[in-house]
Amino acid sequence: MSHPLLFPGFDPVAFHIGPLSVRWYALAYMVSFILALPLAKRLCRLSPSVADNALVDDFLFYGILGVLLGGRLGYVLFYRPDFYLTHPIEILKTWQGGMSFHGGALGVILMLVWFTWKRKINFFAFADRIAPVVPIGLGLGRCANFINGELWGRPAPENLPWAMIFPTGGPIARHPSELYEALTEGVLLLLVMLVAAGQEKLRQRTGFLSGLFLLGYAFARSFCEFFREPDANIGFLPGGTTMGQLLCIPMALAGISIMIYAWRRSGRSTAHA
Repeated sequence: MSHPLLFPGFDPVAFHIGPLSVRWYALAYMVSFILALPLAKRLCRLSPSVADNALVDDFLFYGILGVLLGGRLGYVLFYRPDFYLTHPIEILKTWQGGMSFHGGALGVILMLVWFTWKRKINFFAFADRIAPVVPIGLGLGRCANFINGELWGRPAPENLPWAMIFPTGGPIARHPSELYEALTEGVLLLLVMLVAAGQEKLRQRTGFLSGLFLLGYAFARSFCEFFREPDANIGFLPGGTTMGQLLCIPMALAGISIMIYAWRRSGRSTAHA
């Protein structure tokens, strides 16, 4: 029997600026946007060009707003509606945690719809160049989850060398599922999206990259859910599934549908050229 690792005693606060405490989770968001912005600009300039640097800069505010509002409201509605309906003021206490990626994704999609309509640019064409950089935020966000010692995994086998005991997870050695998600939803999905975005033939199939991201995330998240402990207030759903997996089903179906539509539409356009 191997000895489980003990969770490092990370301070959830990264640093202080006077009386202001900057937490790792907030820092992950900030760094994500800083890293993603220049990459998104470069992708938008690739042939066929979609938007200039100024347009991407303008979308940054909308993207941040979509992530924050959508992520918070998604957590409220998907994971703890009963609690927040009786304690509505708690919705504002974002510093206590509680964000949903699926809600954040919906928030960003709505902002993309509004922004592209307002600027009179093709929705899918612009979304195709934004989607490949999203895994940067996913990966860093999961790393912040790990530092905070939250969203830990299910009990791990005794012989798993990286099994870990978390401060709030009891004396049981668990999967560090946050790191699994950082590697799959973050690193792996980022590599897949960048390789795909580097192919001009795929960029020309408007909507394909957006669908690929939705499908890729749904697969990565669903896989990691097999190692992640379900939320205590929800537990397992029928069939041993989790809320995260349930929310990934419409995401995967949407991704497949968009990819098929993009491929067929592009094929018809080429045939009539």
